[in-house]
Amino acid sequence: MAWSCWARLCSREALSSRRSRGHRFTLYTQQRNGFKRVPQKTEPRKPDQETGSKPYKSSLSPPVQETIFYTSSPSLKHLVKPFFFTIGFTGCAFGSAAIWQYEYLKSRVQNYFDEARADWMDKLRPQKSGDFRKQVNMWWNSLSEGQRTVTGIIAANVFVFCLWRIPSMQRTMITYFTSNPASRVLCSPMLLSTFSHFSLFHMAANMYVLWSFSSSIVSLLGREQFIAVYLSAGVISTFVSYISKVTTGRFGPSLGASGAIMTVLAAVCTKMPEAKLAIILLPMFTFTAGNALKAIIAMDTAGLVLGWKFFDHAAHLGGALFGMWYVTYGHELIWKNREPLVKAWHEMRSKNRGKGGGGSH
Repeated sequence: MAWSCWARLCSREALSSRRSRGHRFTLYTQQRNGFKRVPQKTEPRKPDQETGSKPYKSSLSPPVQETIFYTSSPSLKHLVKPFFFTIGFTGCAFGSAAIWQYEYLKSRVQNYFDEARADWMDKLRPQKSGDFRKQVNMWWNSLSEGQRTVTGIIAANVFVFCLWRIPSMQRTMITYFTSNPASRVLCSPMLLSTFSHFSLFHMAANMYVLWSFSSSIVSLLGREQFIAVYLSAGVISTFVSYISKVTTGRFGPSLGASGAIMTVLAAVCTKMPEAKLAIILLPMFTFTAGNALKAIIAMDTAGLVLGWKFFDHAAHLGGALFGMWYVTYGHELIWKNREPLVKAWHEMRSKNRGKGGGGSH
């Protein structure tokens, strides 16, 4: 379901030790035009002897040839900024979701009469049965709230996937839409990489799972809380991946929504362990959601311990553990304690409205 892309370590004859003085590590990109292969005359560096790092490579990774030149491997201190970014972003995500929910509920009554008036006007001026807009509206109304919620997420993933196809964008995509603790950009890729897929199969598999579990997770958490959990899960799972890469010395860029989707899957399976699931290509074989979650965690644990290269198992485990923790304890600790923030927001809105009203007269 998820893949980790690992760039190959290479070297140039022009890269000497004096170019790297005063820096912990320097990142160089071999190709200059798109995803071209490195010329054959370039000799690959032996990473175990020169850098001490262990590169990973996946068959589903972008065909990128990067040269990472280290004077020393990234240490735990490189995780300080990502740690504070994870904490800050998660807090902002849940705070924004709480305010969003408050504003939505507050506006429902105000919008009710406008919507009723719009429906009345549609009845007076009915559209043709074959009208494209009407067909789109009928399709949209036929979706569940969860499906409508994840439609925007899927659209964002498709958009980023298309950006990977633009040659002039590829260097930017590598820098900001793949996460790597050895990169010069550490924080923003923790979020952006969760919307990034280079392989069509990778994206299709992830989005299918998200679509399949969307109704259950949104019914369980609600739209606003789900968005906060999903975005936070992407950052948290990437941070767990950072920890794994730094502690094991296996550096390389990763991308994909799998960490966040594992949170969704784990949350649903934890709350509904007796629900029946099946594999799309083998619908005759069914199993419980609880057993599926146990099998996934066991596989990712084995992959992390044994150093399997095809998946980013650390991100999977981070997402799954966060999902299990959130529906068990996190919901009570975070979402149910949002009232002080919402109250403060309400008071601030009331004061601003009072000042605005006084100045207009």
